[in-house]
Amino acid sequence: MTKEQVQRMANDPGFIAALDQSGGSTPKALANYGVSEDTYQTEEEMFDKVHEMRTRIITSPAFTSDKIIGAILFENTMDREIEGEYTADYLLNKGILPFLKIDNGLEDVRNGVQLMKPMPELADLLKRANERNIFGTKERSNILELNEEGIKAVVEQQFDVARQVVAAGLVPIIEPEVNIDAQDKEAIEEVLLRELKAQLDTLGEEDYVMLKLTLPTKAGLYDKLASYPNVVRIVALSGGYPLDLANQKLKENKEVIASFSRALSEDLRVSQSDEEFNETLGQVIASIYDASVNKA
Repeated sequence: MTKEQVQRMANDPGFIAALDQSGGSTPKALANYGVSEDTYQTEEEMFDKVHEMRTRIITSPAFTSDKIIGAILFENTMDREIEGEYTADYLLNKGILPFLKIDNGLEDVRNGVQLMKPMPELADLLKRANERNIFGTKERSNILELNEEGIKAVVEQQFDVARQVVAAGLVPIIEPEVNIDAQDKEAIEEVLLRELKAQLDTLGEEDYVMLKLTLPTKAGLYDKLASYPNVVRIVALSGGYPLDLANQKLKENKEVIASFSRALSEDLRVSQSDEEFNETLGQVIASIYDASVNKA
């Protein structure tokens, strides 16, 4: 992580592509792409298939640094190569900053939330991330119900991990996702905002972090967090919203850019010709870029 990279992430127009589906979500991502589970037998073969999909996206002429500032990778992707280069190096040579998903998935629901599972190997993973020229990290929790104790626990855990990431010289993306179908979503988001402010107030001015948040029910709710000197950027997850609706909601949040996963790849198919694939990807990227940059 360099100051020039932080400035690019903080100021340049564009969005972050989330390409970090892990073991649990990979079969669904592959199925949507048109690769059924009967085409692979082992986990390694499954990851081969998803790396082929990610390689096709990343090497596409539509996947360019004028619209895409960063890309989030799964650990398995970080350790693989694209056209003879480690994935992060390939992205950097395209002008795109690489992030690494670092969480080990979620605990069972307790107090209306799912905390992250323990990460005993985190120090080693962050060391390897630096060796692979990773810029930042991403860690996800899940909030399902209006439970102040649970929401506070989520945010505290997120910032505890973020401090370890900052100490390792990387920029953490803090992701306390609010389920889009939560019954009290708007009230949950107000509590989350309060807890995020409380934790941001404990950071040093140059303890750089990013926030990845569910698009809020009340447009612009999180915009004020962008004024914190240590918040590099606020990004939004698509959260299960279809692309058109996610883009519409994103336009209503002036200080927020996209970090979409499902919405980015929902129309891509393994059966598409390269021309069809690149055209479809280009249209999707253009629409997400527009929603990230041109606000309502």
